[in-house]
Amino acid sequence: MPGTPSYAADQEDKTHVAVLASSGLGHVIPLLEFSKCLVGHGFRVTFLVVTTVDPTPAQDQLLYAPGLPRDLHVLALPAVDPTSVVPEDSRLLTRVCLIFEASVKSLKATLIELRYPRALVVDLFCTQAFDVAGELSIPAYSFCTTSAKMLAFSLYLPTLDREVTGELVDLPGPVRVPGCPPIRPEDLLDQVKDRKNEEYRWFLYHVSRLTMADWIFLNTWEGLESGLLRVLREDSFYRQVLAPPVHAIGPLVHEDGNVEGLGSTDVECLAWLDGQPEESVVLVSLGSGGTLTREQQVEMAWGLELSQQRFLWIHFVSAAFFNVGRDEEDDPTKYLPQGFLEKTREVGMVVPSWAAQVAILSHPSIGAFLSHCGWNSSIESLSKGVPMIAWPLYAEQRTNAAMLAEDVGVAIRLSVEEGRKVVGRKEIERVVRAVMRGEEGKRMRRKVRDIRDSSVESLSHSGSSQASLAAVCEDWKTTKCRGCEEELCADPAS
Repeated sequence: MPGTPSYAADQEDKTHVAVLASSGLGHVIPLLEFSKCLVGHGFRVTFLVVTTVDPTPAQDQLLYAPGLPRDLHVLALPAVDPTSVVPEDSRLLTRVCLIFEASVKSLKATLIELRYPRALVVDLFCTQAFDVAGELSIPAYSFCTTSAKMLAFSLYLPTLDREVTGELVDLPGPVRVPGCPPIRPEDLLDQVKDRKNEEYRWFLYHVSRLTMADWIFLNTWEGLESGLLRVLREDSFYRQVLAPPVHAIGPLVHEDGNVEGLGSTDVECLAWLDGQPEESVVLVSLGSGGTLTREQQVEMAWGLELSQQRFLWIHFVSAAFFNVGRDEEDDPTKYLPQGFLEKTREVGMVVPSWAAQVAILSHPSIGAFLSHCGWNSSIESLSKGVPMIAWPLYAEQRTNAAMLAEDVGVAIRLSVEEGRKVVGRKEIERVVRAVMRGEEGKRMRRKVRDIRDSSVESLSHSGSSQASLAAVCEDWKTTKCRGCEEELCADPAS
């Protein structure tokens, strides 16, 4: 991995910002896109990334691919051996947090070697970095890879933790987050459903420290969550808990680039889509961290076949949060019903590997997205004008699914029959048909197109997200930093 970057003289004249991401593509991608935006505003950026001794191929391909802006430098913190710091039975968030707990030990020396950047922007699950930044008098900011609604819940959780004695999932009614639509206990994020688990303690720890940030950046925009953004800025509760100012700067979406930069699987998918009618294909992709049981995979296959709709299924056999991009020995298609691939050959395509999701969502043949409702995937779909079928699996995805279906009106949720643990084929058939051919699907499509247009406007020269980021950049360029005071900063204008 590259060491500490060296800078040419013309680069030294630019204000320097460091951005720190935690593990996993869902966190690395939006913070990397944010870093590119900063470069576009005239900064030089050091992108600090948490690494392990067994790196993720897809993450490395993203971070070290040719074509990154000249003033964006990726710097890997010393690699951590997860086996030495993470107990075998640890859940996902605990694993992420313990790996960063080991990584943060090198952060102080790294920031000093970088000559005290003007600002340090840290991922939600890297809040130990606030302490390091405080020691070095470097202003620190939080980047939350969630919706505004999820941020509101996060800021309310410390109060909820003090006021509720039992489990949150056992509350008799919805959780009434100040200023927000209520959240049903079953739609709470997984990390708060068991207060005895280490994941809950880690999540509470990090969200309790959000008030230490000077500002909070959110990957959302006014046209999507204007009401909730206003609540975060104006509601008396958030003022009382000293919530930092919130800057909505999205949508930040990683565009997959031109065909020349895509892999053979991606090119094959796009070529197949070229032969399909406009808005006729359902994209089925449940992300890099989800998993379906064998029984559920069979029901999914039958449901897609029964719907008689065209589909493109990005099919993983198991969760792959920490190994996206590795070649899997196990072919997931062998778990599908016998003869399924042959019977659906004319209308469907199953891809047993990672694929360029944004490029696929951008294709005019895509008419709906059956998604796990991770926030990155959700804003990708919204910014491309594609309605969703919500299939949440873990983390905050149920909260997102409820919001997209009930608050925004661009998704349909599936239901599970009483007494069953899987979504049945008839329900999958019903929902796919409703989105692709029904009146509800038409209403969703009109709504999501308006949201897509608002996302384009927000990033325009006079748009709300562009204006918010421009104000931040102006502040960073015109306010003195620790490096200036100690004559370590090569940017005399800052």
